[in-house]
Formats: sequence, structure tokens, C-alpha cells
Amino acid sequence: MKFRRITTATLVVSLALPTFAGIGSKEAAFRGGTITTIKDGMETQLTLGAEALQFHTLKIPYAQIEELEYGQKAGRRVGAAVALGVTTLGVGALPILFSKKRKHYLTVNYNDGTANQAVVFELGKDMVRQAITTLQTRTGKKVQFQDEEARKHFAN
Repeated sequence: MKFRRITTATLVVSLALPTFAGIGSKEAAFRGGTITTIKDGMETQLTLGAEALQFHTLKIPYAQIEELEYGQKAGRRVGAAVALGVTTLGVGALPILFSKKRKHYLTVNYNDGTANQAVVFELGKDMVRQAITTLQTRTGKKVQFQDEEARKHFAN
């Protein structure tokens, strides 16, 4: 009976951890904007082609991009700490609770020919530098940083 409870708890935690983990390091998620055709939270690849940025069904030609902005949000990993604390009786949760997770946000302002539009993407940590560098090169626009911390993180 005890083995069954442990197995059940392990299964519940293993299914819950992806929820707390966030997006993949090489993926992007749509976090909002003026576009209503993409569901908030949708995750997929952000493709930086030769002529346009593409995310799911949204295609933005580089010539239409007017402004790029990059920012971060750092927070504690409370969800992951709770999930791990359940299985380890709290012992394994402390290191996770004291670590921070950064979320990387890219805002793209563009004109689609009829109106000004804006979209916000959350970028995986391994694609931030490549995406911003590629977008700056292909659009000819410099990225605007939301604060000094974002600027320092990108410069490292």
C-alpha cells in the first residue's frame, strides 16, 4: 500500500513538473499583443527566415518591423520547489526555492499595412542572443532594452 502511494505521488509530480518548468530553451511562447488569431501561451519555434519572422500562422516581414524591445522578469521557482518538496519531504525543495528563473520577453512593434501591431514573445534562454542579433541585422533596427539589467544580461 505504501509503495502505491509513493508511485502515485511520483506520477503526479512528474506530470506537474512540465507545468512549472516553463518553455523549452530553444522555443518561444506567444504572451500577448494586438493579434487575436494566436492563443496566449501557445509554444512553438520562432523562425527567423530570410525575409520574415514567423511564429505559427503569424508572418511578419522584416521591412514592416518598426521597433524591437527586450526585457526580463526574474522570479523564484516556487512551483518547482513545492512539487519537489512533496516527494522529498521538503529536503530537496530548499535549493530550488532559492534559485531564480529568468523569463526573456521580446516585443515586436510593426505595421501590417493597415494598422500598427504589437506582439510579445517569451523566448527560451538559449535563443535570446541569436534571435535579437538576427532581428537587429535583418531589420536594421536596434533593440531597446527595458532596463539596465536586461542590457547587462544581453551583453554577457
